[in-house]
Amino acid sequence: MNSTKIDPKYISKSNPRVGLIALASDFMIERDFINVIKDREIDFFVNRIECYNPLTRENLIKMSNKVTEVAKDILPDQDIDCVVYGCTSGTIAAGYNSIEQKVKAAKPMADVTTPSTAAIKALKKLNINKISLFTPYSKKLNDEVLEYFKTEGFEITSNSYFDIEADYDIGKVDQDYLYEVLSKIDLNGAEALFVSCTALPVLPIIDKLEKKLNTIVLSSNQALIWDTLVKINKNNSVEGFGKLFEVN
Repeated sequence: MNSTKIDPKYISKSNPRVGLIALASDFMIERDFINVIKDREIDFFVNRIECYNPLTRENLIKMSNKVTEVAKDILPDQDIDCVVYGCTSGTIAAGYNSIEQKVKAAKPMADVTTPSTAAIKALKKLNINKISLFTPYSKKLNDEVLEYFKTEGFEITSNSYFDIEADYDIGKVDQDYLYEVLSKIDLNGAEALFVSCTALPVLPIIDKLEKKLNTIVLSSNQALIWDTLVKINKNNSVEGFGKLFEVN
């Protein structure tokens, strides 16, 4: 038997690489990303991070301690163009700078985005100053998110929340019921509605909500995906997921 060594030929150029750090209990975030980017030349990789319930500031900070380890295991020893930390309240609790430092300890060349910072960027891009805020969180965590947006200079015209304490229960919220609740939100004085949390099934109903409410609707995953695409220069011609994607 003859054995022949053949030299491999490697690709000379790769697609932009996106690495998502998803909460272990998140039902929605991967699906939302895939629904938007599925027909684009983007390589998408996911690793999950252990999370702790109930959702409290302390547990969210505890979760963030594993960010470097989880980021490192997304294509180990390979560069990632953008690392996405998929937790809105977790970024607010730990602080963006802390999350970015932990990601860059593993992936120093990567851009970093998070839902809370992406939401702020999106709101400013749209010249929105007054928002109605909806969260699924407990009262205490809801209020912390509220204060974050106030600290960032936004006026909160109204606030509603579900008072759910466990992340896995957030992912079980019925989408039709969520649409019904959000379509009745008090928007008096608001320039937009922001719906917090990557685990809520908001993205598929944003277009319908914007038509119903006649206002801009933003969600954690929508803003996060938008900012990710901006960072890798793939944000053109996205339709069906809200007015935000019309802004370049």
